[in-house]
Parts: sequence; C-alpha cells; structure tokens
Amino acid sequence: MADALNDRPPGRHEAPVSPWPALWALCLGFFMILVDSTIVSVATPAIMTDLDAGVNSVVWVTSAYLLAYAVPLLITGRLGDRFGPKNLYLVGLAVFTLSSLWCGFTGTIDHLVIARVFQGFGAAMMTPQTMSVITRTFPATKRGQAMGLWGAVAGVATLVGPIVGGVLIDSLGWEWIFFINVPVGVVGFVLAMIFVPVLPTHSHRFDMVGVMLSAIGLFCLVFGIQEGQNYDWGQITGPVSVWSLIGVGVLVLVVFVVWQGRNRREPLVPLSLFRDRNFSLANVSITTVGFAITAMAFPIMLYAQSVRGLSPTRSALLLVPMAVISGVLAPFVGKLADRFHPRYIAGVGLAAFPISMVWLSQIMTPEVPIWQLLLPIALLGVANGFMWSPLSTTATRNLPMSQAGAGSGVYNTTRQFGAVLGSAAIGVLMESQLASHLPAMPGGGSAEAAAGTGPLPAALHDGFSQAMANSLLLPAAVLVVGFLAAMVFERPAHMRRAPAVADRSGSEQADAQPEPSAV
Repeated sequence: MADALNDRPPGRHEAPVSPWPALWALCLGFFMILVDSTIVSVATPAIMTDLDAGVNSVVWVTSAYLLAYAVPLLITGRLGDRFGPKNLYLVGLAVFTLSSLWCGFTGTIDHLVIARVFQGFGAAMMTPQTMSVITRTFPATKRGQAMGLWGAVAGVATLVGPIVGGVLIDSLGWEWIFFINVPVGVVGFVLAMIFVPVLPTHSHRFDMVGVMLSAIGLFCLVFGIQEGQNYDWGQITGPVSVWSLIGVGVLVLVVFVVWQGRNRREPLVPLSLFRDRNFSLANVSITTVGFAITAMAFPIMLYAQSVRGLSPTRSALLLVPMAVISGVLAPFVGKLADRFHPRYIAGVGLAAFPISMVWLSQIMTPEVPIWQLLLPIALLGVANGFMWSPLSTTATRNLPMSQAGAGSGVYNTTRQFGAVLGSAAIGVLMESQLASHLPAMPGGGSAEAAAGTGPLPAALHDGFSQAMANSLLLPAAVLVVGFLAAMVFERPAHMRRAPAVADRSGSEQADAQPEPSAV
C-alpha cells in the first residue's frame, strides 16, 4: 500500500498543494528535540538527588543521548530516501515519544541512561527528514523562507528549554521534563500523518559496509572526544585509552571515505555531494556554529549562577534577547536568502557571533550591570537570525532530489559533531582557566573543585569571572573559520539564470510535488 502511494504520479489537473502545513507539522517535532537537548541540563542536580547518582553517572544521561543522536544521522538520512521521509519521521517520533514516557517512569540512573539512548535514536531518525522534506517540496526560489522558519524554531527552543525546565522541576519534579513530550509527541504525530506528503522513494542499494564503518568510526571518535575529560584523557579500561579510541575512530572514518569513493554501486554518502562547492563550505560553517552554540552556553551559565548568584531559571532568562531577536529575524532573513548572495546574509551572522563573544568576554566582571550583559546577548540573537537559514539553504539548494536525505544526513552530522567538539573543548579550557585564575583554598583544597556547585565566596568572583570570560574567546576563534568559509560561497544556480527561466523552473518544481497523503 505504502509503495503504491509512494510511486503514484502527481495529479496533473489538481490544485497545487501548499507545503507550509507539512513544514509546520515537522517543526513541532524538531522543536521538541531541541527543547529536550537543553531542558535536561537544568534537571541534573534534581536527578542526582532523586536517583542517588554521582556526577560521572548523571553525565551519561546527556552523553548517551548525544551519542545515540549523532552516530546514526548519516544512516537515517539515507533511510529517509529509501523508505520515505514521512515514514521514517513518524517512526522516529513514535520512538522518541515512547522513550520520553520511559524516561519519566525510570527509578534508577542506569535505566534512565538506557531510555535516553532510545530517545536519541528516535531524534536521529526525525532530524534529517525535516530538511529533506523542505528540499523536496519547496522550489529552490522559496527554500530560504522555509529554512527561515526552521531557524526561528531553533532560536525559540534555546529559550523555552531552560525556562520550561526550571518551572517544571520546581513545581512538578524532574520527571515532567520528559512527560511533557508525550502530549506534544501525540499531537505532532497526528499533524504529520495529515499534512506531510508521501514523497516518491528511491530504490537504493543499501551500503552495509558503509553503514558499519560509519557507525564504528563515529562512535569511537565522538565517544573519545565527548568523554575524554571524564577520563583525564588517559586510560578508559584495560589497554583502551581515550587517544587510542579517537585514533581508531579517525582511521575507520578514513577507511569509510576511501570505501565511499570506490563503491561503484551506491555509497552511503555519495562523495559527489562535495563537488558542490556551497555544500562543502556550508558544512564547514555549520560545524563551527554547532561548536560555538554548545561551547558558549557553559561559561555564561556558570558565571550567572556561581558569580551573580542567579537561579537556573533566572540564568536562562538572560538569553531572552537572543531567542526573541533570533525568532523575529529568522523568517525575514529566510526571504533575503532567496534573493541575495548567501555570502552576504550568512556573513552577517557569522561576523556578529564572534563579535558578541569578544564583547561579552570584555565586560563579564562580577560588578557589571545585567543590562550591559544583555547588549552582546542581543547581538548574539542577530547572529543566530542570520546564520541558520542561509547556511541550511545554501547547503541543500543544489542537491538532486534523490540525494536530499543523504545531504541532510551529512549536514546534520557535521553540526552535531561540531557540538560534541565544542562541549569537550570548552570543558578542557574552562578547567585550565579555573586552575590558572583561582587561588588555592585553605587546607590544601582548590577553589576550582568548588566552582559551579553554587554561589562562590566573593573573594573568588574576580578569578572565576576572568576564567569564564577567557573561555568565550575559544568559540569566537572557531567561528572565524566558519566566516571565512561563508565568504567564498558561490552564487546559487537559480540566481545565475534569467528571472523568467528561474520562475519557470520554480513553477515546474512546485507542480511536480506529490499531493499530501497519509501513510
């Protein structure tokens, strides 16, 4: 039945179906994934207390989710091409929602970690399908607007997650940060069933060797980077060390790339994708953005709580200007991305981001008025508004429809890999900066050990603030690479054509879309 629907040609005489309701339905699930990525960090102390868990154990509540989310993205993007993005999205949403219910009912930290693995895998099935559907249902001249909505959702989620998390934990308990996903997931499932179209599938030969190599390589590399600090970058168990694991991951991924080049049937990641200059450069830029977005949150939140004595909820409110400005700007920027050269649109965001980080690092002192902190945070909102839509649109603009899922999988994998790198790197830098700027405590203890456990003594405020401020320079430096990559974007193909030709091409693409139909 599903195959018959997927292979059905679109009606020639039926009214065109708007792709916007489908995008709104998919963005609800995307929003839930992003909120869940930020909401759990607020609940960490409550989970430790209620489940009698140590720091190393509770770290795995987040680490397990990130690993299960990042590793399968290449595979799930390709599965969307093979079995249909709607089908895979619905399966992923069901897995994510049921896993959320499981998380809320767990009574031990071990069971919570296992449930989070399934939740991460559900998120990995969902994420590439959103971009794939945008690529396949919106004409090239309208994709920027669609990606603008996608970017607005990302901006709002960064605000909603921590604030809703704080409210739920204070009033109902940490379990409700997971229970809240259940009604949202049910509504999202129904909306996706109704509004997301069944798109034609492509009969791929599934590259099982590529699947195994990518999964093993990404797991070793991501696990090694993500957990390196927890093992002091030394031995993990027996002869296995952090650096040997990272080395194995890099080696296996090199073998994976070689195999993709030699596979004459159908590789998991067609290397021909990277012949598109803009696709390759956009992946470089989004890696730096993933790095910076993850890295910058830790110093800001630790400073707000340890030096300024703000609660988790009030600390999250510092990000209100960023989220509001980003959410307002994103739809307008999406329209600009359809009309102007992407290097100018994305360049604004990728320049504003490091400027805001440097600005914040210069004023982040114990006595600075809160309103002065909000100014660079507002500029960070401008940066977010001008980054997400132009980068994602530029990456997917020229992709052939049969490779939309593969391209989306690569793009989301690089973004998530950047986030893992950012989390690991900022942890190491903050630790070294704290050791450098905080004095030894009476009795031989270090002030560094007490950092982040609550408001610090006033004598430590200057050193702690300086350590966090210096740490913000790392994401700023990494973003310079993303800015330089965006500066050499080439003009998209649809902008190089005559307007009449571009309009006719867009109309033909719009007419060629299949009508919505439930699976």
